[in-house]
Amino acid sequence: MNAPLRHAGPTGLVTLTINGRSVAAEAEPRTHLADFLRDTLNLTGTHTGCEHGVCGACTVELDGEPARACLTFAAACQGAQVRTIEGLADDAVMAELRAAFNREHALQCGFCTPGMLVSARDLVLRLPEADERRIRLGLAGNLCRCTGYAGIVAAIASVITERRARGIPAATAERRLGPVGAHAGVDAIPSALVATASAAVPLVAQTVVDLADDFVPAHRFAQAFALAFPPEQVAALFADVEAVAACLPGAIIDSMPEPGFVRGGMRVTLGPISTTFRGTARVTQEGASGRIRGAGGDGRSSTQGEIAYRILPGAAPGTSRVELEVGYTLKGPLAQFSRPGLVREVAGRLIAAFARNLEARLSGRAVNPDDARGLSPLRLVLSLIADRLRRLFAPRA
Repeated sequence: MNAPLRHAGPTGLVTLTINGRSVAAEAEPRTHLADFLRDTLNLTGTHTGCEHGVCGACTVELDGEPARACLTFAAACQGAQVRTIEGLADDAVMAELRAAFNREHALQCGFCTPGMLVSARDLVLRLPEADERRIRLGLAGNLCRCTGYAGIVAAIASVITERRARGIPAATAERRLGPVGAHAGVDAIPSALVATASAAVPLVAQTVVDLADDFVPAHRFAQAFALAFPPEQVAALFADVEAVAACLPGAIIDSMPEPGFVRGGMRVTLGPISTTFRGTARVTQEGASGRIRGAGGDGRSSTQGEIAYRILPGAAPGTSRVELEVGYTLKGPLAQFSRPGLVREVAGRLIAAFARNLEARLSGRAVNPDDARGLSPLRLVLSLIADRLRRLFAPRA
């Protein structure tokens, strides 16, 4: 497993290995890996197209996995292994792919071809057989305006078929599709913040991260929800860490070495993202107020976060209002997909599921299995669209 990526220091010096050669060069914090490769190192085989992570022309191999160089900051690759199309010139699999692309007329203008070949090589290595549907799915992130893809798919399928016929098996276990850093575990997002349902991906050893004493959140937001139970009853439930974790979708408790100290993780599957943040959390509660502070990592990305909560009397007698103040910091490849607005919206739906589970627990009912696993990505997207449409067409005051 790859070590967690370190972040470049204040000098902006980025040190990494590119095509087997150690490289150290200055880069601004905002410099994307694609620009770093092309402008600083003159490796222009990596093409830039949309520069939004959609077209796939900039795809390179980062620590053994295809990655969008236009969405990856060079500074976030500190210590990483990068291979560009130039570094695959003598690769045996790439030689077979180049021949197949020529044979099947799988290229025309050639602009998409370097990124297409990097993705194709990954498919040849990990797909056990030439399945057209899976090949097309694996190429969904690489766009071509010329070929119609038929020749590309045929070329990749032919290489897979020929290699398996020669007794060369798939070199690696098949991974879930998604950004680099999303495959290290089962599933993730900011620890103890945002999580949705986990897919059945084998759990592997993960980095365990402890919260820094001088932690200052990069982002903050507030949430609240109501419960039809008195504050005293709700506070008693919140004091039971294991009971609360059972109500929080995606939460995992591995052990509790001492009261208020938890080792575990958070799972998430959100679109193509699937990973687990393993880490530690400390839980403190005094009366109707408490705080959860935690940190975790998935081997590539890391997060730190804190949740302060207050349990107040609700609007009606015998009810409660739970107010949350959330602060978090997310670093690494997954940070590209965690814009504060998206985190707040996803967190709102996670907290709604958490509130339903708390209500069920307090009522003595079983927790809904769907809420226990987390939010369905499809249901989440549809809910977000519906909310946006409601706001768009809502009567204006």
